[in-house]
Amino acid sequence: MPTQFASDLKFIVRDRGYSRGQEGYEQILGAALGLLINQGYRALSFRRIAEASGIKAGHISYYFPSKEALVRDLLDAVIGRYEDEFSDIVHEAEVPAETRLERMIIFILDDILTKKTTHLFMELWALSNHDNFVLERVQDLYTRAREPLIEIIAEINPALTGEERETLALFISASMEGMTVFAGYSKPFSDRMPMLEQLAIKSFIALVRNTLTGEMKAHTKSQ
Repeated sequence: MPTQFASDLKFIVRDRGYSRGQEGYEQILGAALGLLINQGYRALSFRRIAEASGIKAGHISYYFPSKEALVRDLLDAVIGRYEDEFSDIVHEAEVPAETRLERMIIFILDDILTKKTTHLFMELWALSNHDNFVLERVQDLYTRAREPLIEIIAEINPALTGEERETLALFISASMEGMTVFAGYSKPFSDRMPMLEQLAIKSFIALVRNTLTGEMKAHTKSQ
């Protein structure tokens, strides 16, 4: 029983290649992602997942002993798919680093326009204010997602320290993710995303290229 969002996940291989066990695992996570996107975190119960996946609720506990274990695997599968996409961009052979950064910016902002990304991440952000488990999972997700960005920044501006690269990646990532509220799926300025993409490309490439090592700390000390 295929689920709508299964293609948005990267699944680990379980059960030593037992095909039915792997198929059930993928159906459960695909159904869970669909519920999280379409109905929110409160709908994410084993009973509702069972209805959406066609797998008995008792069988779901065979794969996942708790809701937290399911959410952990679900978010790992979500970021795993993004990591593959980012890796393909970052490691494109004979493509200048600035061009690869541009492609990454376009990929992220185009993705923000999808229902999946707008609904999923806004739901997770709201939950992370009140649920430490979700907060830890979200922080881990974004840390892993920033790694390819840090790698490209290091290529464009190798003089920067590790902390400076991480800070620039954090700023760029947060700036793009913030667009979700304003220009994401069905948001007021979604039709302006092409213009926002061009502004982001121009601004972020210039920022990475022109930031001097020590500049951020020097500015902080002058306040």
